[in-house]
Amino acid sequence: MNKTPSKNLFILCNLSLLAAALISGLSFVAQKLGMTYVGPFTFNTLRCFIGSLSLIPLIFLFNMMNPEAPQKYSDKDLIKGGIFAGFVLFIAFSINQYCMIYAQAGKAGFITSLYILFVPVIAVFLKHKLGTNVKISIAAALFGMYLLCAKGAMSFDMWDIFLLLSAFFFALHIVVVSHYSKKANALKLSGVQFLTAGILSLPFMFIFEEPSLSAIISGYKPILFIGVVVTGVAYTLQIFGHKATHPVLATLILSSEAVFAVIGGMLILHETLTMREITGCVIMAAAIILSQIQIKRFNTNNIKEISNEKTNKEPIL
Repeated sequence: MNKTPSKNLFILCNLSLLAAALISGLSFVAQKLGMTYVGPFTFNTLRCFIGSLSLIPLIFLFNMMNPEAPQKYSDKDLIKGGIFAGFVLFIAFSINQYCMIYAQAGKAGFITSLYILFVPVIAVFLKHKLGTNVKISIAAALFGMYLLCAKGAMSFDMWDIFLLLSAFFFALHIVVVSHYSKKANALKLSGVQFLTAGILSLPFMFIFEEPSLSAIISGYKPILFIGVVVTGVAYTLQIFGHKATHPVLATLILSSEAVFAVIGGMLILHETLTMREITGCVIMAAAIILSQIQIKRFNTNNIKEISNEKTNKEPIL
């Protein structure tokens, strides 16, 4: 009697995670389209403010369903963690969004997905050890990125390097959220971090760009998609998906966002990849999967805990 609901819940949670990965992958297409209408700082300012506002109904709903939960957390940790996470997210968003002016959405999705490998690397500086599988994954990912991005013998486009840098900051953001998510409500923490990133982006929007209401209205579709669908819907799907899915399996499902980014770029933006670039994507995808599967087998609990903190992270934009 009890097995059927559990099985159904497991399937439903996995489908929720897959839907979140699909939305996150398509977010790179929306980012690319957004650059047609507004500048990167304008786009980030709007996405962060809209994203923060879209979480307010979810926060109220959570409080109604869990009236005792808010009392467990400290407002000090919420504010401190939200500001710190928002600052790191602002750097990651700014670099990543600027690169979308030049980079293909599919390539950007794959390179950004390397944050999954950067997380255990950062863990080394926190006095954790890297498993052999992670070391192999990093080497394979670097080779795959070379096939995907290199133009000559050792020549890369500048924005490919910056996308890799943004992946590092997304990984650092995961580590920060990992720490503070245990001390603050996840939805509120996400709301504060988006609000912080939006406030930090605001002055740069006026300094380096000339935002206009007509341009914003013209680009409302990708802006709203990123702000509401990616932040509100996909983030909620991730929270629900983790209820009955093992963290390692959840991370594997969510890592498919890189594949959806490439597919979305091809179908919507008519981007094309050469056989060499496709091979690079396959190798990078295999490296991401290897880094997650073997973590469980090696039982490196500390690194696994940090690596799987994508479960606490809102979708990579």
